[in-house]
Amino acid sequence: MQQSRRLEEFRKSVTNKFNIYNSLFLSLPYRDIENVGMLIPLLLDQCEQGLKAGRQPQEILETFFTNFVEIKDERKRLDFMFKIIQYVERQVVLYDSVEDSAFPKLQEYTNSLSVKDYFELVNQTKNWDKISKNLSSFSARFVLTAHPTQFYTPAVLDIITELRSLIDKDRIDNIDLTLQQLGLTSLVNSKKPTPLDEAKNIIYILRNTYYDAIGELFEYIKSNIRAEDFSNYDIIKLGFWPGGDRDGNPFVTAEVTRQVADELRLTLMKCYYNELKALRKKLTFKSIQHDLITLSNRFYKAMFDASSIIGYDEIMGHLDGIREKLVSNHHGLYLKQLDQFINKVHIFKTHFASLDIRQDHSKHKLVVETVLKKEGAIKESLDELSQEELVSWLLEKNLQLNPSDYEEEIVRDTLTNIKQLGHIQSKNGEDGCNRYIISNSEDIYSVFFVFGLFRWCGWQTDEITFDIVPLFETMKGMEASEAVMQTFFDTPIYRSHLERRNNKHTIMLGFSDGTKDGGYLKANWSILRTKETLSQVCKKNGIKAIFFDGRGGPPARGGGKTHRFYAAQTNDVANHEIQMTIQGQTITSTYGTKEQFIHNAEQLLTAGLSNDLYGKEHVISTEQRELIGTLSELSFSKYDALKQHDKFIPYLEHRSTLKFYTKANIGSRPGKRGNKKQLTLSDLRAISFVGSWSQLKQNVPGYFGIGTAIQQLKSDGKLDEVKKLYQEVPFFRALMHNSMMSLAKTNFDLTSYMRDDKEFGEFWNVLFNEYQLSKEMLLEISGQHILMEDEEVSRESVKIREQIVLPLLVIQQNALYHITKDSKYRELYEKIVTRSLYGNINASRNSA
Repeated sequence: MQQSRRLEEFRKSVTNKFNIYNSLFLSLPYRDIENVGMLIPLLLDQCEQGLKAGRQPQEILETFFTNFVEIKDERKRLDFMFKIIQYVERQVVLYDSVEDSAFPKLQEYTNSLSVKDYFELVNQTKNWDKISKNLSSFSARFVLTAHPTQFYTPAVLDIITELRSLIDKDRIDNIDLTLQQLGLTSLVNSKKPTPLDEAKNIIYILRNTYYDAIGELFEYIKSNIRAEDFSNYDIIKLGFWPGGDRDGNPFVTAEVTRQVADELRLTLMKCYYNELKALRKKLTFKSIQHDLITLSNRFYKAMFDASSIIGYDEIMGHLDGIREKLVSNHHGLYLKQLDQFINKVHIFKTHFASLDIRQDHSKHKLVVETVLKKEGAIKESLDELSQEELVSWLLEKNLQLNPSDYEEEIVRDTLTNIKQLGHIQSKNGEDGCNRYIISNSEDIYSVFFVFGLFRWCGWQTDEITFDIVPLFETMKGMEASEAVMQTFFDTPIYRSHLERRNNKHTIMLGFSDGTKDGGYLKANWSILRTKETLSQVCKKNGIKAIFFDGRGGPPARGGGKTHRFYAAQTNDVANHEIQMTIQGQTITSTYGTKEQFIHNAEQLLTAGLSNDLYGKEHVISTEQRELIGTLSELSFSKYDALKQHDKFIPYLEHRSTLKFYTKANIGSRPGKRGNKKQLTLSDLRAISFVGSWSQLKQNVPGYFGIGTAIQQLKSDGKLDEVKKLYQEVPFFRALMHNSMMSLAKTNFDLTSYMRDDKEFGEFWNVLFNEYQLSKEMLLEISGQHILMEDEEVSRESVKIREQIVLPLLVIQQNALYHITKDSKYRELYEKIVTRSLYGNINASRNSA
């Protein structure tokens, strides 16, 4: 009943409104492109009919240009296609605005568990003591990243915000005007953003959305938890990677890290100043004017001058004094508003969001090797030292390094950055920057290299105020993780460091490279088993395990339904905190408005606490584990065979948009690690890898191998066992649902012209056959007749979005075809491919 009512509301508030405003939008009179908007519906119809009939993209466009537009000149056709792309991009923006506007209404017809619902259920169970205790220590950390899949400029984000507001009120005339503004505003960066640009774009959202959203959510919890002394200001925490994440990004330097840390603090001071300014209009009492003016002046100076530092203790000293006088002298008038401001200061302190540092393990190895060569400990390689000797250098020997003594830029910058981290903490507070993450961790040196570099850069061993976080993201890394972590715990010097860090150890497990390496099912199953194993290792050693998940946009990068994922974790996984990355595109599409952020933050909190509420025990039996293990190995074998196919990398290079990601002005990071001429899968970034499959509408990393695995068990007479697994194991069901989402966004008709391609036809058929088989098998085990049958609203949204961008995708495929034919307009066709990336990425909302 709820689903049908929600679908009815969706059609009323989203589908119908979009159709109305889209008709308005398509008829807007822009110079030189008057007819484009009116012709787009005709092109869509031609694309849909043509692809269903098995026609190639170039045939579809030939018919369109001949019968409807009467443009014969190829150059003029290219100009027209660019105009279509511009229109489609703006249709996507309009649809985003309409759907975001409807978000609050749609949530009235959902079964998702909000904090309010959670408290009502707690009230029924009369289990307030246990729940209050859990909420007082539980935490959810959203770590915002700048992965290159989001490129709306602040100007466009402002337009989207304005459109949402106008759509709420059905202000047709103003919507018309704003759509004209949108049509004349560039959606694309004129040049590649710098890491500082990326950081500022996301800090814009911190200031305009998260500052109030987190404060509001905290106040609701505090007011309803039935615990007067509730003071868990860490219940929602923000992490920040732009400017600190230098893994594969040579443009993130020590100077950039310092600038971003300053920008976070300065922006927070602006938030504080503006809120205090509003409070001063109410707190007009003589006895507190001096304190208010003094604090206001301090904020004002600190929000413009990076050298003007006001610390957390100083801020609280002023606010506590104001509060005391307000209570004792002025009857506590406006005390609630003052307390709300004080709570925000407790939450954000002087850092706003914690800036994480991340670098690839290989870079630290290079730095350590370079240092030890200079020190005379080795001649060429670290292999010259035994493990005991190398560990002794890292943990015991004292060096005083000067970055300027080294010629290599990466060595100088790494040392400079580690040296400055203490200074960043002195300005933003320890919470402002206290984690160092190591990508591609596979051995003990991942952490020990960083610990040693801190010591050699002037940090005293017993004063390292940083958590050093290994990121086990490959199959090899996850397999080695148990022994690696145990070695850390067995090492006295490092164990003493952990004691100073409150006997907690954060461990990051990466979905993106794990899926690229091991395939969808094996990667996710390996991650769960690794979490269970590491939970036991940590517990055995008296260490609290904190798991940090690298969740991207689509299921292939750990995305999908976040609440469903965390609610399905087994009881053997440590559940002290939930921490996850939110990549660039998902920040604005899923957490971009206050309503969306609060809703999804609530989902994350209740997912982490729901097992305690219901007394649920998510246990996967030995037999069920064996079955999932069998499925994961069978699916991996199929996926591994695909990776080993001699056309795997060439297909991505020559038949996908892979190489065009680096040409688009989307993100500051290169599309792959390293500078090798020969493209290898290991160097390929997960974003461009997954994104390229998404642009092809093949979404291979989200399901490939699952169909073969289930079919094999069906042949072995075990299909009923797999069906039972789907029904009884939430973890397995969540994975299958995410795969069905990937399949629902797949359209092999778009590339069916490759079926007979001399070089890649056989490879395309391998992909297509597994797609068909996976769809068939997943529908069979789930009992559904169509993909996403039980998620009608999501399915309808996907359908509309795919329709909007279909003309764009046909144009993109046509351009890729002409590039392979070495057209005289090759450069323009390459620009079309690059230009068409944007609309599809935004329409998918979780495409890479």
